[in-house]
Amino acid sequence: MKQKNRLLNYDLTIFQDDDYFKFSLDSLLLSNFVTLNYRTKNIVDLATGNAPIPMLLSKKTKAKIYGIEIQNCIYELGVESVKYNELDDRIKLILGDVRKIGKYFSSDSFDVVLCNPPYFSYNGDKSIINDNDVKSIARHEISLNINDVLKSAMYLLKNGGNFAMVHRSERFIEIISLMRKMGLEPKKVQFIYSKKGKNSDLFLIEGTKNGKTGLKVLPGLVVYDDNNNYNLSIKKMFGE
Repeated sequence: MKQKNRLLNYDLTIFQDDDYFKFSLDSLLLSNFVTLNYRTKNIVDLATGNAPIPMLLSKKTKAKIYGIEIQNCIYELGVESVKYNELDDRIKLILGDVRKIGKYFSSDSFDVVLCNPPYFSYNGDKSIINDNDVKSIARHEISLNINDVLKSAMYLLKNGGNFAMVHRSERFIEIISLMRKMGLEPKKVQFIYSKKGKNSDLFLIEGTKNGKTGLKVLPGLVVYDDNNNYNLSIKKMFGE
């Protein structure tokens, strides 16, 4: 069922459908992690879903923000959200396939590329995926894998531009190796922990196209305190 929800404590509304999936903390973490500055003029979010990242970024930058999404039902929710929030002049969404990125954008044209991609590998075994096709495509590398994401980021970014992504910690070595191989030099990483003393489930990473070596490892970010409440750092991201 389609719902109209407030996007955290920001003056934004997001349209969602609980038959598909809803806005998650991952998008908020990535939006707060990515490096933006006065030179940032053009941003694109790959696999944007219903556009939470573009909308959150609209509160942080005056840059033009694009999003590309392959699933029409999710894309339409994003378009509705952008229009409802009167962000049409700031955000442009495209219904398309990230693997064919050259159809939609010129090479070397973006300052920042982001992605909250499907997390889980897929080998064709349908028993491991959700019966809901929309959820399966969002969670598993059925229509988009990490190689596709990194190749598209390299194509889109200007020399010296930044790519930022959130992903599962279990795939950290794989991702950092692929980034270096493709010319996206890892520059900043932060591990996310559900609670203090737990293993990391997620990490945030940012790399620079043809950047110099030198990785900054930020302090780990713990989401919940001992009482299962959000920690202060997370509450600040919520806009509280």
